[in-house]
Amino acid sequence: MTIKSTGYATQSASAELRPFTFERRDPRPQDIVVDILHCGICHSDIHSARNEWGWTSYPFVPGHEIVGRVAAIGSQVKGFKVGDLAGVGCMVDSCRTCPSCEAGLEQYCDNGFTGTYGGEDKIGGTPHPLTFGGYSDRITVDERFVLHIPENLDPAAAAPLLCAGITTYSPLKHWNVGAGQRVGVIGLGGLGHMGVKFAHAMGAHVTMITTSPSKGEDARRLGADDVLISTQTEAMKRARDGFDFLLNTIPVGHDADPYMALLKRDATMVIVGSVEPLKKVDGIPLIFRRRSLAGSLIGGLPETQEMLDFCGQHNIVCDIERISIKDVNAAYDRTVRGDVKYRFVIDMGTLGS
Repeated sequence: MTIKSTGYATQSASAELRPFTFERRDPRPQDIVVDILHCGICHSDIHSARNEWGWTSYPFVPGHEIVGRVAAIGSQVKGFKVGDLAGVGCMVDSCRTCPSCEAGLEQYCDNGFTGTYGGEDKIGGTPHPLTFGGYSDRITVDERFVLHIPENLDPAAAAPLLCAGITTYSPLKHWNVGAGQRVGVIGLGGLGHMGVKFAHAMGAHVTMITTSPSKGEDARRLGADDVLISTQTEAMKRARDGFDFLLNTIPVGHDADPYMALLKRDATMVIVGSVEPLKKVDGIPLIFRRRSLAGSLIGGLPETQEMLDFCGQHNIVCDIERISIKDVNAAYDRTVRGDVKYRFVIDMGTLGS
């Protein structure tokens, strides 16, 4: 038995997303069926749909920022009930037995986690060998990979927390960002605007570091205390050795050295945006100030739930533009142009219209 589902898929790297019918597995005893209300658009969706990373198989249903209501639960499900507001992020499975998984760090699964879309479906139960994502009406997921969304949050604006939110929260927590620290967030986009909100809520003194002076007003609205324009040479010189932590959300390869110079001795810059080679990293600024350059992915399931609870306590959500599913292809083009503040979210209630 399977559950008939509808969504939007692309059939090739050059094709637009179009309506698509497929099958979800019937829930096993430990499964949850979520009726999807909203799904955010992540730039990773676009890279994947257009096969810009070279691994995509078609047909392809994107979407890993999913919020909906629990529609059905298996007999062994303990943590959810029908009607609960639930979320599904970037993962729907992992090996569960390696040291990373046992530590609640499924994102670093030694055997590779199963992505919400385009991952090898190890559970099966459908004719499809790969997973299909959240641009659809429902999804079936093992309880371990389903998250509680605080009811006080706008479910649409909460959807991108499942990727953009946890991508920025995880490094801030891992490197113990908090009160009394000077934190710089490099780049004001889908990731950067969440980094500002989180660092501010954690009590840090937050500086938005950007190439665009026009973004200063918005950065302060989001919680930044200061704005540093990275193209202004004298301002960058004055800021040297001034930061305890840098969150680098630049989405493309770039010269890291001007930003490394901003760090204090023993401080760290974490890369979360660029999944392509950095253009330049000089060892001297690292060695002579014992600075660190690090990377970070999303969070595991325990940390992602912690992040969602933190958002509920501090009323933190993403700044979004809500769209109809029929406008998804235009939204892709606008995202590539940077024409969104700061995340598109699809109203999945428009799927049948």
